[in-house]
Amino acid sequence: MSEQQTRDSRPHHVVVAGAGMAGVQTAVALREQGFAGPVTLIGAEPHQPYDRPPLSKAVLLGTAEHSAFDIDFEELDVTLRLGVEVTGLRAGAHELDTEQGPVGYGTLVLATGAEPVALPGSRDVPGVHLLRTLDDAARLRPVLERRHDVVVVGAGWIGAEFATAARAAGCAVTVVEAADHPLAGTLPAEVAAPMAAWYAESGAELLTGAAVARVEPGAVHLADGREIPAGAVVVGIGARPATRWLEGSGITLGPDGSVTADATLRTSLPDVYAVGDCASFPSARYGERLLVHHWDNALQGPRTAAAGIVDGRAPAYDPVPYFWSEQFGRFVQYAGHHTAADTLLWRGGASDPAWTACWLRDGVLAAVLTVGRPRDLAQGRKLVAAGARIDPQRAADPSVPLKSAVL
Repeated sequence: MSEQQTRDSRPHHVVVAGAGMAGVQTAVALREQGFAGPVTLIGAEPHQPYDRPPLSKAVLLGTAEHSAFDIDFEELDVTLRLGVEVTGLRAGAHELDTEQGPVGYGTLVLATGAEPVALPGSRDVPGVHLLRTLDDAARLRPVLERRHDVVVVGAGWIGAEFATAARAAGCAVTVVEAADHPLAGTLPAEVAAPMAAWYAESGAELLTGAAVARVEPGAVHLADGREIPAGAVVVGIGARPATRWLEGSGITLGPDGSVTADATLRTSLPDVYAVGDCASFPSARYGERLLVHHWDNALQGPRTAAAGIVDGRAPAYDPVPYFWSEQFGRFVQYAGHHTAADTLLWRGGASDPAWTACWLRDGVLAAVLTVGRPRDLAQGRKLVAAGARIDPQRAADPSVPLKSAVL
């Protein structure tokens, strides 16, 4: 009997590489959609699969010990293989290589997520931390408990959330950002500018236009010659898809390192799907390929992949990207994708306690960002999904419900 015949004669086995939100939700979606074959979930970390958002909040501050998913994997009939790192993929053999030997699959789902970008030259410097995993949060908790002076490198989402937690714990916090405004990688200057004041209000110092030259134990040296004392340094300068292990496998990777999935989240190889932070997908809604490193994408995408695995008739995956952030006493939410927008309008002043920014493209609502205005977000998200055309004058009046500004 040939290898192909042997493989086809055994029960169809779905293997999910990655045990974060995207991987766990893939296993759940398979069962919800009626898949009865064996499912194996492989995770590099030894911990029970857990949710990541609480790591920069409750887990970091010690108000929660963990954020494990409330899922009974035994009852779900999903085999967990934890503390097992995948190292390669041999598609011809339908096998994953792992530290503990090969694992065969009938269908493979790539859900390995993203990995934080390290600050060059800082990897082995004592006192330098990343914040991505449960172990990272555990190492940082004593830093907050002892109220060290903390330098945060990067004023992105994770930098702002960590600075929020550190100030709540009583630490002195300095945030250094190479760009001229916070959230430079995701928001234009005019929208992010009001957020710069939040740092000072909280008692944190924000230094923009401040590139890091080097880090040494106890200090961060800036390119302009300034030296900042640091009991601890937390690096939050971005993340990239955790896909280096796929190089040479036949899986097509984009220039950003993402697995280039199609509209149903299939990869360039047969019987292989990709979901969550490691995968990009073509968006007909926005006319470009999107790589979305946010929780909601890891929750929604697995349903599409599972549908393709179960009956081969998955709908195109084209969500309205959504995320939220809690920072400096404010709840920030965003829905949509604004890079191709041609008009920005405000609902409320940027100095107000609550405000909304709306982006339009050819009069159609493309994205909304809200600060303390959850109703705007809920309505705006639906309007973005519907491709609604907006009256700019009515939309700019914060007393008018956003849904009432539709033309």
